[in-house]
Amino acid sequence: IMETNLGLVAGSHNNNEFIIIRQDGDFGRREVEENNGETCELCGEDIDVNEDGETFVACNECAFPVCRSCYEYERREGHQVCPQCKTRFKRLKGCARVEGDEEEDDIDDLENEFDFDGQNEEQDIQIPLSPQGEELCEENNNAIVPLSSTKLKKEKTLLQARPMDPSKDLAAYGYGSIAWKERMEKWKQRQNKIGNMRKENNDPQESDKIIDDDNEFPLMDESRQPLSRKLSIPSSQINPYLICEIWFTLSWILDQFSKWFPVIRVTYLDRLSLRYEKEGEPSQLSSIDIFVTTIDPLKESPLVTANTVLSILALDYPAQKVSCYVSDDDASMLTFEALSETCEFARKWIPFCKKFNIEPRAPEWYFAEKINYLKDKVHSSFVKERRAMKREYEEFRVRINCLVAKAKKVPEEGWTMQDGTSWPGNNIHDHPGMIQVFLGENGGCDIDGNELPRLVYVSREKKHNFNHQKKAGALNALVRVSAVLSNAPFVLNLDYNHIINNSKAIREAMCFMMEPLLGKSVCFVQFSQRFDAMEISDQLANQTNTFVDINMKGLDGIQGPTYVGTGCVFRRQALYGFDAPKKKKSPNKTCNCWLKCCCFGFCCMEKRKKKKGKKSKFEMME
Repeated sequence: IMETNLGLVAGSHNNNEFIIIRQDGDFGRREVEENNGETCELCGEDIDVNEDGETFVACNECAFPVCRSCYEYERREGHQVCPQCKTRFKRLKGCARVEGDEEEDDIDDLENEFDFDGQNEEQDIQIPLSPQGEELCEENNNAIVPLSSTKLKKEKTLLQARPMDPSKDLAAYGYGSIAWKERMEKWKQRQNKIGNMRKENNDPQESDKIIDDDNEFPLMDESRQPLSRKLSIPSSQINPYLICEIWFTLSWILDQFSKWFPVIRVTYLDRLSLRYEKEGEPSQLSSIDIFVTTIDPLKESPLVTANTVLSILALDYPAQKVSCYVSDDDASMLTFEALSETCEFARKWIPFCKKFNIEPRAPEWYFAEKINYLKDKVHSSFVKERRAMKREYEEFRVRINCLVAKAKKVPEEGWTMQDGTSWPGNNIHDHPGMIQVFLGENGGCDIDGNELPRLVYVSREKKHNFNHQKKAGALNALVRVSAVLSNAPFVLNLDYNHIINNSKAIREAMCFMMEPLLGKSVCFVQFSQRFDAMEISDQLANQTNTFVDINMKGLDGIQGPTYVGTGCVFRRQALYGFDAPKKKKSPNKTCNCWLKCCCFGFCCMEKRKKKKGKKSKFEMME
């Protein structure tokens, strides 16, 4: 039972003891009596009982369990209201009056709250004990100021227990007990432990479990925790992105080299004609084989393929020097018949192109242009012949479209040729190789009697369970077939939809390939690609312009452009895989050893001796 005249109370609930610091400087140690088991909802201490055995009740309205120490502290330092019902605490008997208490008519009992007569005089000065039962030295308790005045012992004065430090208020020590300080220290240790676990494990869930399992923390500790925090990203997640950014940076730096020395190459076609096309003599220009690859005629329009072939056959180049090979990987009879119709139309189209020098020489693109086609045309018959040729092309296009519509209805027994035999390519995955020469030497002439370039249809052999390498395999087959039929020293490959919009393009390529000084060291000449009917805002158009106008010209200034898969004139010998010709050794006095410093010229001396010996032999023979 707590007495009102004991002074300052300090102790530990966990050790079941407390130390009394009396008003006159005496010290004592008592065991805590067992209570009725009801605890305070604020500090967690047991609620005191009075001499009659009744539990201390702070609030008469709701009987919220609050100990006497918390009750006095709340009245003195807090809001002076009950935490549960928010009713103002009334002053109880034996408690100090605070500001705001109601005036009472009866005599207050504060005069009898501290009684220093009788029993205090009989008590001797005692040395306080620590919670472990050890005596405390006087040197360690200099902060305790005992009141030894005899006048104060004889008088009944209204005094309050003095703290250990006279300059501090009692409220600075918490609730007046060591147990509260021990709990706060334990709480700080636990917070440090949780912080270390968060740094080591980086797992906030485990630290949250520790907080939830500890019931000895104050009720407001959880509300004092931060509402958010930041976590570092693991290096295993961020390192791949950093590596990619570093690689992209390196790639960007290397890509800038192609923009430092862009070049534009200019050709002189008149000089080429003066050197290789002399009057009265046959043309000495090199021959060229042009490859056109196509796969499925139902996906790749035969009309577009026919326009590409017509632009090749109408080139401004000697007809006997040009050979066109069309590869049909689908072995379709539709492509075969479309080429047959193209040959018939080419007999009329090629003389018209060369007579009036029209550009481009693909009829679909030529008749679709919205330009003044009468500009720079001096022939009076041009308009009449143009209308007739446009009518011929419309009929040709109708025949091609009829073939396409007919090809969509495949007979059950397969396609048959005009002689009644079965078409060899009915099974597209297993068929023999097919080669058909439509135009060429003694194979047909145009309406004016002039020779036409060679046109060859090729469908390579295919077998089941064999990798045919798609376009690369088709080009390899064309290289082998052309080596047998024409074997031109230069090769140009085109896709089915890439027309030649400049009839003098082959002549411009020969300006590099047939250059007397540097021509033998040129492997290929890459032409740029342009796409028709593309808007300026189209992303593909912008990328194509950047690649062709900047990157390709920049690479040409460093070493040479890249092969883009189409529109490239190759030297056939380079495709065969032969090594470059070795340079002849210059007639100098130095040896061709890698480590010249190791021989100190002895190998050169040996070579000189051998040469002298050979000369002497020849002299003797003479």
